[in-house]
Amino acid sequence: MKKRNVLQIGILFEMILLVIIVVVKNGIPFLHSEAVAVNGDGFIKWVDFNVSYEALERAYELDLESHDTNTPLNWIELLAYAGAKGGGEFTKDSIAAIEEVAEKIRKGESTMEELSAGMKYYPYYKEAYSAVLDGYVGTYEIEEKQKDGTVSYVEKYGLKAFSPIAKGFEYQDYDDFGVSRSYGYKREHLGHDMMGQIGTPIIAVESGVVEALGWNQYGGWRIGIRSYDTKRYYYYAHLRQNYPYVKELKEGSKVTAGDVIGYMGHTGYSTTENVNNIEITHLHFGVQLIFDESQKDGNGEIWINVYPLAQFLHQNQSEVEKVTDSKEWKRVYQMREEAKSTEHE
Repeated sequence: MKKRNVLQIGILFEMILLVIIVVVKNGIPFLHSEAVAVNGDGFIKWVDFNVSYEALERAYELDLESHDTNTPLNWIELLAYAGAKGGGEFTKDSIAAIEEVAEKIRKGESTMEELSAGMKYYPYYKEAYSAVLDGYVGTYEIEEKQKDGTVSYVEKYGLKAFSPIAKGFEYQDYDDFGVSRSYGYKREHLGHDMMGQIGTPIIAVESGVVEALGWNQYGGWRIGIRSYDTKRYYYYAHLRQNYPYVKELKEGSKVTAGDVIGYMGHTGYSTTENVNNIEITHLHFGVQLIFDESQKDGNGEIWINVYPLAQFLHQNQSEVEKVTDSKEWKRVYQMREEAKSTEHE
């Protein structure tokens, strides 16, 4: 009996040692079990986007600082490395992991391809986080006021996505993703509420094409915009009664990141159009990821928690001005960027 117990303890010790080796090399595999979900066709069917605001900000800073150097860093790759290392969870250790891998690349000691070669889940996180963030950072041109008072386009590299709330308009928010909702049927809140004043200008976070415009009994007056690469569907809901959108907007319209698209209100929760049934004035802001068109509507929809994104995007709010003798607002400084795809043209 004693020999058998010793043998069992030895086997158990070897199993524990093996688990430790796998965790050190690949991150925490059991934390990936729900996140790494693909179907028989091979496309991702679920994403838990748990990237923290702090991680987004640090990875972006490193990308920005290294842009004009011999070893430019890609913020999405840095986040994917940290995601694979931590099993999709982001802590203070994740920031350290981002900085550590960035330093190795900057010093020329290694490349991201080499550093991630042994990480089983790195390709998944790179694809998943790219689907969320691909349109956010890059080269663009934007108007700026010059010293002589003229306005002209200036080429820049950096954050080209905008907060959904215009500059100068106060709002309050908190992490409310997944909170219970009961109108119509019991369900989870698959978006982020940003509370403010009626008429607050709502901004296009990213450039794209308007896919949906009109009344929805849950979202009231709402706008749905698809990114040019078709990976992201932006949902802006509970817009203002009587005057929810900018005048020229319609399905099929192209919008540029930073454009005013509509106005905050509290419409919704009614099968009758143009009804204010939401108690608190707010914008419902949601982002759906689409890896395959079969996921656009139905049981395969992937909605992510955009609270950390809203925090991150707060640093880039579009400056707007009132259009004389109207209910409209418009952006002050225009932006130009190349569309990633011509599919919608």
